[in-house]
Amino acid sequence: MNNYVDFSGRPFHFIGIGGIGMSALAYILAKRQMPVSGSDLRQSHITYKLESIGTHIFGRQEASNLEFFRSGESANQVILNSQEILPAGSNSTLPQVVCSTAINANNLEYKAALELGCPILHRSDVLAALIADYYSIAVAGTHGKTTTSSMIGYMLLQAGLDPTIIVGGEVDAWEGNARLGESKYLVAEADESDGSLVKHTPEIGIITNIELDHPDHYETLEEVVSIFQKFASGCKTLIGCIDCDTVRNRFQPTITYSLNPEIDADYIATNIDYRADGTTALVWEKGKPLGVLKLRLLGRHNLSNSLSAVAVGRALGLEFGTIAKSIASFEGARRRFELRGEVGGITFIDDYAHHPSEIRATLAAARLQSRPGQRVVAVFQPHRYSRTLAFLEEFAESFAHADLVVVTDIYSAGELNLGQISGEQLAVAIAKQHPQVLYQPNLPLMSKFLVHTLLPGDLALFLGAGNLNQVIPEVITTLCEPATATS
Repeated sequence: MNNYVDFSGRPFHFIGIGGIGMSALAYILAKRQMPVSGSDLRQSHITYKLESIGTHIFGRQEASNLEFFRSGESANQVILNSQEILPAGSNSTLPQVVCSTAINANNLEYKAALELGCPILHRSDVLAALIADYYSIAVAGTHGKTTTSSMIGYMLLQAGLDPTIIVGGEVDAWEGNARLGESKYLVAEADESDGSLVKHTPEIGIITNIELDHPDHYETLEEVVSIFQKFASGCKTLIGCIDCDTVRNRFQPTITYSLNPEIDADYIATNIDYRADGTTALVWEKGKPLGVLKLRLLGRHNLSNSLSAVAVGRALGLEFGTIAKSIASFEGARRRFELRGEVGGITFIDDYAHHPSEIRATLAAARLQSRPGQRVVAVFQPHRYSRTLAFLEEFAESFAHADLVVVTDIYSAGELNLGQISGEQLAVAIAKQHPQVLYQPNLPLMSKFLVHTLLPGDLALFLGAGNLNQVIPEVITTLCEPATATS
């Protein structure tokens, strides 16, 4: 793919513009007054929002979409940032076509872009160009990227630094997954899943932790480490969590943080109090107390994420009081322990956790919030056949904090089913470690099952990176309907 990104005014066209990563980039470009179009087979609140700021969305992926900026539909001309007007027949109005790893070579729109001679960009190329265009803070790591980058973005916003923000989740504070600021600062989530992390050269880079999470792309942890090392070499300042053995042993961060006072880190937390309504801790900077940090987010992992935000804020010269005030009011990103409703005494929580480590951390946080005698019901949709197969034993051991586990079949995320693993096989594996495990083969059956299984007082936690959360409003609506059988 072509790696040069033209921000002078040449149009951009996104294949699969509705994706969480693609839409954030499209939003920033459109808000920067660049011509943007895109295609997606499914309309959503994300595509509607893009349309509201002038992005043209196609509901089908066809070759003719790429002619939009050369046709009468775009007023027969494109006005560039320089105010130069290009005629409709100009080859310069062929768009730069942006794809994610999910778009394969057989995609009809992608093939048409090649035939027309459009510049082809990977999503990460656009993000890398934006990172290079700002004083950038890029958050990398196997877990915690979205929460950490959102927290840092929110902190800078509350501190009056007016950042541009690009994250892999939606945040109510800026009503989406992206925000265009007027300052030099950009906060971005940097993804390692396809190896494109190596393209990013931020002023400040953060590594929260490193594990093998994408066996569809990496065979060994060593391959993952190599990608992170290349990313680290491109960061002017590297902030690392040395509670992660891999980060501690294989990297030399400029600034370190840890929840273990016995580790010699630049930022540590002591006097930690994990409660059902949040967490408090005393934060230290190079052996000197900074003050008490309070956060609404639950669990050890989120306290660790907040320490990285403290480290960034201090590196940028913010007073600890400003940092602490911001973090205290941060409510998190959607699908990160997101409260979706309460009905009939049942609490519904939606969480993106899809790796064994994430599931353990999220269920531990749920147990902190649960009341005595309250059941924690883990409803899990495995994500990708490759991940489920590679981490079968780890998944089987990750539900210890749940009272009841309900598993549905695997969300493919575009992978072919080779018949090596299924959701039912995963349920059997979990049942060898857990006394209460049930299997529902699809979402409609899962919805009906939960309506009859959930009890008043339950904390129902929906886990997964696929479409499991579509079940939540269905179950809530059904439980709200008046009973008719005996009335």
